[in-house]
Amino acid sequence: MVPDRVMKRYGLLLFLLWVFFVIPVSAQKEQVPEMPDTIFPPQGPQIPGPLYRVPPPSWRVKLDAWKTWQLADYDAWLADLKHWRQEYLVRIGYDGSEYDRPELQWTQRNFILQHVMVEDRYFYDPATRKYTVDRYLDYLDKRYGGPDSVLIWPVYPNIGIDNRNQWDLHRDLPGGIPAIREMVQDFHRHGVKVLFPTMVWDMGTRDEGVSHAEATARLMAEIGADGVFGDTLPGVPRTFRTASDKTGHPVALEPETAPQGLDDEGLMWNMQSLVGLQEHTFAPPVNESKWLEPRHIAHFSDNSEHDPTDGLQYAFFNGIGFEDVENWWGIWLPITPRGAEALRRVAKIERTFAELLVSPAWRPYVPTLQYGIFATQFPRDKISLWTFINRNNYDVSGSQIEVTHHSGRRYFDVWHGLELTPRIATDRATLSFEMESGGFGAVLALDSGTQWAGLDSLLRQMHDWSLQRLSSFSDEWKSLPQEIVEIPRTKPSTQTPPGMVGIPDGEFTFSVHGIEVEGGSDVGVDAQEPWEDSPRRYHYRRVFIHAFYVDRYPVTNAQFRRFLDSARYHPQDDLNFLRDWQNGTYPAGWENKPVTWVSLEDARAYAQWAGKRLPHEWEWQYAAQGSDGRLYPWGKTWDDAAVPVPDKGRTMRGPDPVDAHPRGASPFGVMDMVGNVWQWTDEYVDEHTRAAILRGGSYYQPQGSSWYFPQAYQLDQHGKYLLMAPSKDRSGTVGFRCVMDE
Repeated sequence: MVPDRVMKRYGLLLFLLWVFFVIPVSAQKEQVPEMPDTIFPPQGPQIPGPLYRVPPPSWRVKLDAWKTWQLADYDAWLADLKHWRQEYLVRIGYDGSEYDRPELQWTQRNFILQHVMVEDRYFYDPATRKYTVDRYLDYLDKRYGGPDSVLIWPVYPNIGIDNRNQWDLHRDLPGGIPAIREMVQDFHRHGVKVLFPTMVWDMGTRDEGVSHAEATARLMAEIGADGVFGDTLPGVPRTFRTASDKTGHPVALEPETAPQGLDDEGLMWNMQSLVGLQEHTFAPPVNESKWLEPRHIAHFSDNSEHDPTDGLQYAFFNGIGFEDVENWWGIWLPITPRGAEALRRVAKIERTFAELLVSPAWRPYVPTLQYGIFATQFPRDKISLWTFINRNNYDVSGSQIEVTHHSGRRYFDVWHGLELTPRIATDRATLSFEMESGGFGAVLALDSGTQWAGLDSLLRQMHDWSLQRLSSFSDEWKSLPQEIVEIPRTKPSTQTPPGMVGIPDGEFTFSVHGIEVEGGSDVGVDAQEPWEDSPRRYHYRRVFIHAFYVDRYPVTNAQFRRFLDSARYHPQDDLNFLRDWQNGTYPAGWENKPVTWVSLEDARAYAQWAGKRLPHEWEWQYAAQGSDGRLYPWGKTWDDAAVPVPDKGRTMRGPDPVDAHPRGASPFGVMDMVGNVWQWTDEYVDEHTRAAILRGGSYYQPQGSSWYFPQAYQLDQHGKYLLMAPSKDRSGTVGFRCVMDE
């Protein structure tokens, strides 16, 4: 702190320095804008529309707050936006040549992107061990008309349970690279493009030995994919564009969020992007990327909204696309039937007029005649398409728009599949049609002598669909119920079997919650216990536990070897089976380590051979926790000596021997429950997803990202592990222990 006497002595001098140097510098900084001059600066990836027709926040607002739209206001707004665009593109040295590449122009027709979890049972059938692309696309076609592209997701949220990196998890898909390549070709036969994700945050698992860009480009070329999705990225780096081109198999790039800022030139090579609404406003914003480059296709995405009306209206208004995410990390979040039907109709129009929607002369917010109706014009040559959205919660009919008229020009209400009869006054035409509450509209104008291929077919289809209003479809959303997979009881044992511990019967407070990174506390997250009516993250119930026996230690490599020798067991899907074994046996000195790289099916086969079964998770928790609600098997506080030293490297050293940490014993004397290897317990199934509940956590902790599979060391926590096929489900950190009924 500066003493008062110094401040008094030098106060005048400091003031003069501030006046002559600090103020001018500050003023100079204010005079140098970071962005081009504009009255309507972008707000994130959105540009606000003209300031008109804004509903007042309450009835107390003065009448003049209801701004009346004057044509001059719109002209000034549009002129400002055009000036801003021109200056912005100069500032970033924009070059749009990537959009001219014939092999990448499919992106400009890629309106509907479907997010596909590889674990979805409509996409892969674990019983036949086949990818069921036809079945999956048939399901989507019935839902909303089907996608233009799919984003196939084989990595998150399971990545980080061991040190397999993102490319390993692709290669571990059932059938390996040959089967993936065939699956991609199946999509191509239906005219559907295929994207896979890349995660630049994956820096804590196995080192691939080459850059992320090169590893991704090689894999995409090997499997014949069409695009790469940059998870969490506001722009896929240019190195990915260069690496992809170098392979001779160029793919399109799509970041999770739109490229933004003067220092980000990514719009030039990121030809697609995801976009969401920062806030849901009455007047829709203009998509910034689309305004800067009309050929850029953004896909609206908002997993938290069951009703997609806002997103679809925003997309239709801007002439951009939509991402459908129904299976979201194993959480079932389908759009409503009304939303699906709206998507079907919006997609049909956008696909038909794809060439118009990339028009460089597109004009958002063209003047309309009625409150709450917003329109965009997409003109080209002697043809124009207008897309309309009704932001009111009531139907609006009658005159909707007045446009310039030319002799012989015809108008079509595309949404209802009808030709319009305009009201003509000199060179102006007024068009009238109906728009239902929260609905859509589209008008096509053809000058004399012009035609549009497929228009008659489109009008017939849209007319048939419009006979059933969107409001007649249900807006109700329901979570998907799950069922627990039955675990048959074993033959009772009258005495404690060797290597097992007796657990007495009794009342037990079963309290546990899932540690999934995403999903919040919404219905549908985590699992649906047998006594619950829906899946949810938090579970609490007072249950009666029947007496049983539990293995004192997890099953070891030596024990599993005896099973293989006796049962001659070998799984049909054997990729990654006992991956850390060599020449048919475990490494020297590993006989007392828990066996890993065994699937749920492998563990069940062992248990059946041994006359045992896998535990329900409440049995596992009771054996670990006892009746006093402790957080860890040994007590209420963490004890480093009770568990293995965490492995935070990029290569796994392997688990500790099962008897290495006696301080970790539970109240019943059960050992190695926490911190060495995860342990299989229950399986839950719904129509689309299978998942297993893992207990205990493991010694392996990859570093550098919060997106890795989280640990669940506390006894009131469990992990939900999505299941697809044994090849991918097996892990170097997942083992098991068995129980037997008394």
